[in-house]
Amino acid sequence: MQNAISLKPLVDIKDVNDKIVLEIRYATENNFTKKNIYKTDICYIHEDVAISLNKVQKHLEKQNLGLKIFDGYRPIWAQQILFDVLPDERYVGNPKKITRHTRGTAIDVTLINLVDETELAMPTEFDSFEKKAHLDFEDLSDEIKQNRKLLQDVMINIGGFELLPNEWWHFDFKNWQNYPVLKIELR
Repeated sequence: MQNAISLKPLVDIKDVNDKIVLEIRYATENNFTKKNIYKTDICYIHEDVAISLNKVQKHLEKQNLGLKIFDGYRPIWAQQILFDVLPDERYVGNPKKITRHTRGTAIDVTLINLVDETELAMPTEFDSFEKKAHLDFEDLSDEIKQNRKLLQDVMINIGGFELLPNEWWHFDFKNWQNYPVLKIELR
């Protein structure tokens, strides 16, 4: 078991806000690789990101909504596995170049109804590599467009995140490129 000191600057999001729901997809076979990549289903993220996500969650709770996280910090070895399966830099960062999740500053997230924890309708499922997942795709129902916009608005305006044009679920913390790539193993 790793201790908190060895994980710094990462924190477990549940230690910051235990109302945020987790479904860490790479700790299951329910992901595009069809393999269990992580041995932990804990969401570790940079402490700055956790503080911002806590603000977003509290804001959403006023509307009986909340966050569900699919992925946070991703070790470089895991990034390599994903890139080996899908070497398309539009969707998976090349670990030999700039990567976002390996800094603990990227988050894959959706919105849920807090009453029953069902996900709000979004353009696609998580990790869908089709044009429908792109932020500029408009051939969607009004409900889906409103849900996508709500997610974007709270993540940008409340949390201080930036968008990734090809994935509606992916958000980068502001100034993510100023954070170092971390070499923390979470196997």
